[in-house]
Amino acid sequence: MISIAAAWILVLLFGGGLILDRILTNTITSNFDEQLEYVLNAMITSAEIGPDGEVLFNRPLGDQRFLEPDSGLYWQISGEGHQDFPSRSLWDRSLKPRANESAEAAYIYDTTKIIQLEEAVGDVAVDAPDRNDVSVSIQPRNDGVLRVIERGIYLPDSDTRWWFMVAQSRNELDEQLADVRRTIFWSFVVLGLGLIILATLQTFYGLWPLRRVRQAIYAMRTGQQDRVTDSLPREVIPMVDELNALLEHNETQAEEARRHAGNLAHALKTPLTVVMNAATAQADDLSDTVIREARVMRRQVDHHLARARAVGRRGHAHSRANVWQSVEAVERAVTRLYSHVRFDVDGKRDIDVTVERQDLDEILGNVIENAAKYGGGSVFVTVGVDNKDSSANADEKPMAEIWVEDDGMGIPPEQREQIFDRGARLDTGKPGTGLGLAIVRDVVEIYEGTVMLEESEDLGGLLVRLRLPLAG
Repeated sequence: MISIAAAWILVLLFGGGLILDRILTNTITSNFDEQLEYVLNAMITSAEIGPDGEVLFNRPLGDQRFLEPDSGLYWQISGEGHQDFPSRSLWDRSLKPRANESAEAAYIYDTTKIIQLEEAVGDVAVDAPDRNDVSVSIQPRNDGVLRVIERGIYLPDSDTRWWFMVAQSRNELDEQLADVRRTIFWSFVVLGLGLIILATLQTFYGLWPLRRVRQAIYAMRTGQQDRVTDSLPREVIPMVDELNALLEHNETQAEEARRHAGNLAHALKTPLTVVMNAATAQADDLSDTVIREARVMRRQVDHHLARARAVGRRGHAHSRANVWQSVEAVERAVTRLYSHVRFDVDGKRDIDVTVERQDLDEILGNVIENAAKYGGGSVFVTVGVDNKDSSANADEKPMAEIWVEDDGMGIPPEQREQIFDRGARLDTGKPGTGLGLAIVRDVVEIYEGTVMLEESEDLGGLLVRLRLPLAG
């Protein structure tokens, strides 16, 4: 991670350095040329024709370097048929304007920038493209390469085209560019090292809380603690909260599994004891006793297996089932057993709940089969959504409601809670295990739903109201 960050930092700094170098180089060079052009304009505005037809200045130029020989800053005025008028700094040398180009002259052109001199013959000008009537050239001299700006104009009272030229050694410009580049280079080196060090420290100290989380997980694995309780930065707290919630969920499932195993063992203990006593005593009704107790054990096994399956699937993130499809599937199955019963299904077809399809089929199968078995021949199933206002409690989940009504005898209010007990049956004249509603309540509660028994206003029999979490 640190090496990748360092590589990106170096790439970005290198690219940024190249761009900055190009911008500053163009800016400094442009300022250099603007200063020369300023002097050129000052020369032109102060120039006039003397009595003898030569050019002279009505006021001197202010820069002292024009008076110092080989100072690196020069000017010259040239005209055809006239002697050159140079600055004292040129001493015994002269600048060669474009108007005096000779056949031997060698010029180097570049359409974008002034380039370093590649070859020259004597004091030969190397011209750049015109900028209006101003040209910028480079000339080799003893004091280095000169950068020249010249302009050809006609002065009043003169038919001669005069060439005004200002030249300055590139040494000063090159030194400025070298200073800028050195500054950019070392600044970016220091900046790059600083960023790499900061990235290293940020990675090291930013991941430090995760080392504490690892130590806490190790402590939990070795039994020293059961939760991550250390004080951690707020950026890590959401992950720690999810980890603690996962641990709590797993502990809850493990505890439910242990409780189911204990309940199953306790439920099987009594019928097994009865069978063993009957077999030991060689009772005459041994076979009937075995069959009877085996049915009891089977009921208990079915009940606990159904509950265990629901617990195992409860936390699945993709649990989703369509209520209408499940109702239709159960209706087709129950119709084969109770062909005389009339089923009516009404409500919304697009309601999904966060329940596994197999568990939803088991819930509805038990409830609808009971309605067909104990009713008078009519069963109504209504699928809808609980429209209660949950604004007072923002954490309350939206719920789907399923009503299953029959036209049977119903269940007295005082016995409606008792009927959910395992093995409880009000009508012993019909086959059954007494575990249907007990399984329904256990599975519904595992999915954080509810089941209630009421009286049907339309059919007069029993109304089973199921509420299950609505899928988003």
